[in-house]
Amino acid sequence: MKISFEDKGPVTVFSIDGDLSVDEADRFQREALQRIDKDVRDFVLDLGSLDFIDSRGLESLLWLQEKCNELLGQVCLAACPEHIYKVLQVTRLNTRFNCHPDIDTAVTSLGHTGLE
Repeated sequence: MKISFEDKGPVTVFSIDGDLSVDEADRFQREALQRIDKDVRDFVLDLGSLDFIDSRGLESLLWLQEKCNELLGQVCLAACPEHIYKVLQVTRLNTRFNCHPDIDTAVTSLGHTGLE
């Protein structure tokens, strides 16, 4: 798994490339905590290059959402591939996350233009 991030104003966009699975979940959480420690409260997860997610990966998404909720922040998903969205539907997590077709729409949905 490759993780990269880009700040768009007060929002951090995490791009996840590859698999988000039991082997990589702890790394994902460490990366997110580093951003949270820098006062980031809102995240967009760019899933456009996500190939696979397992139950531990899903737990990591929920963990981030709960952490952001505690800090009065939000998490949105962007560019979710159809096969990943089907996993979200089967697990009913599609009702827990706002999914958007692209990063800019997701950033805007959080109340930010990305230019702040």
